[in-house]
Amino acid sequence: MTSSFEPPLKGVRVVELTHTILGPSCGMILADLGAEVIKVEPVDGDRTRKLRGFGAGFFGYFNRNKRSLALDADSPEGRKVLVKLLEKADVLIENFAPGSMAKRKLGPADLEKINPRLVYCALKGFLPGPYEKRPALDE
Repeated sequence: MTSSFEPPLKGVRVVELTHTILGPSCGMILADLGAEVIKVEPVDGDRTRKLRGFGAGFFGYFNRNKRSLALDADSPEGRKVLVKLLEKADVLIENFAPGSMAKRKLGPADLEKINPRLVYCALKGFLPGPYEKRPALDE
């Protein structure tokens, strides 16, 4: 018996610029639902690749079903590759500190010029208010 199941997000391309657990768990769910998720890591890899002890399996678990690419997004060559990915992406997910993407000229207003149909998803631990600048990396 063959299955005719089509995952609901088949055909959706996601560029994931995330780290630790909060961002990768979002990308994992999108990949599990059939999206093509391309995780962009720093040249030395996501920090969770190096965890030991209780965190030794974090990278494999939270990054399953994804493709991965390591690049220096601040170098001209790396930026060119990243922009090419974003031009063809449907969704961008990021979980950097507030303002980090805008400082790199990759904030929502900048990316709207590169790809006006791109859905920009910024994952932050806290809503606007007294804690909004606090770091939060858990799912």
